[in-house]
Amino acid sequence: MKKKNSNIYDPELELAKGATLDASSYDKTQKIMVTVPKVTVGGLPGRAEVSGIAAGRPGAGIDGTMNLWLSIFRFMRPDGTINHVAGWNIPIVLQPGQTAAATAKAFADYINAGTRPYQAAASGGRIEIVFTEK
Repeated sequence: MKKKNSNIYDPELELAKGATLDASSYDKTQKIMVTVPKVTVGGLPGRAEVSGIAAGRPGAGIDGTMNLWLSIFRFMRPDGTINHVAGWNIPIVLQPGQTAAATAKAFADYINAGTRPYQAAASGGRIEIVFTEK
């Protein structure tokens, strides 16, 4: 059995690690597509684009909602400690007639109000998410 040397810090490798961004729409008329699926420790943002006008939530259940997911991941800091970053499910309830820009802004507002190490910006129907923990 080989002993793993996990105390070697490789900045290029560690800064490339990050959360996988995934998205899903449960709305009949508004969709979301992930265009850059990784939010890295090194500062590369994940991106998604919302399109269409929302039909909205007709009642209870997941219909008329949209979700973003950021996966769990680990990375090593320069001092050799390992940081475990929890995953995050980000749900948005859509209103009838809600625009793509309003949905992207709702995601950004939700992320920015949270205590997780992420920040987001919305521009039109696009949302950009960055990892903010150092």
